[in-house]
Amino acid sequence: MLGAIIGDVVGSLYEFESDKTKDFELFVPSCRPTDDSVLTIAVGCACCEANCHDEYEFKYILAKKLKEIGLQYPDAGYGKRFYQWMILDEEDAYGGNTNGSAMRVSPVAWAVDTLEDVEILAKWSAEITHSHPEGIRGAQAVAAAIFLARTGSTKSEIKAYIEKKYYDLDFTVEGIRPGYRHDMTCEGSVPQAIVCFLDSEGFEDAIRNAVSLGGDGDTLACIAGAIAEAFYGIPDDLAEAVFQYIDEGLQEYYWQYANQLYDRADN
Repeated sequence: MLGAIIGDVVGSLYEFESDKTKDFELFVPSCRPTDDSVLTIAVGCACCEANCHDEYEFKYILAKKLKEIGLQYPDAGYGKRFYQWMILDEEDAYGGNTNGSAMRVSPVAWAVDTLEDVEILAKWSAEITHSHPEGIRGAQAVAAAIFLARTGSTKSEIKAYIEKKYYDLDFTVEGIRPGYRHDMTCEGSVPQAIVCFLDSEGFEDAIRNAVSLGGDGDTLACIAGAIAEAFYGIPDDLAEAVFQYIDEGLQEYYWQYANQLYDRADN
């Protein structure tokens, strides 16, 4: 969960392009949390406040939290359709297939205890806005990868499961970097972000891989960072540094759920 936020903040300068290099400074004064962080935190709050085995209750609380927290940060960089959904009273999904469902899903993988339940909860978390099958698939794939990583699966096992159920991952970061371009669809960014983790040598390296692709940098790094956290853990210096870029209000929301979900996962 914090890995997603770190990836987002680091990648915030590279939302549309980068120099396609891994050699860059992680944190600079102009870094900031984008909609990826804000909505990840909203999902985390919903996971703690709702019954995660009750579809109606979870979706109701999640919609409420996405709007409550999201509207406090109107300039976070939301997509047009998501922003319209936030400001309207209607609760109907708009069929989104973009990676918004995948970028915010990481708390789901820490909230329940089985892979099956994680995939169900990821589906529900996507459906309230991103009800397109690709929007759902992207969220489920990311949540499944995080859950497998945090419960001791190897990279080979994670790759095999994602390939069997969700996406072809038969490529490398080095192989796709030269031709990869900004792509906000789930199918054009989620498998790439997962491979950024699979090809990494540590947490920081996963984020550098994601930014180096030169695509939707904050979201690629958000997703890769979320999986890398579950697999490697987060270096203390990066965990401390990211909070310099998050205001007190958003930090308060984060701490409302983070300890509870991390403790739940450890027990």
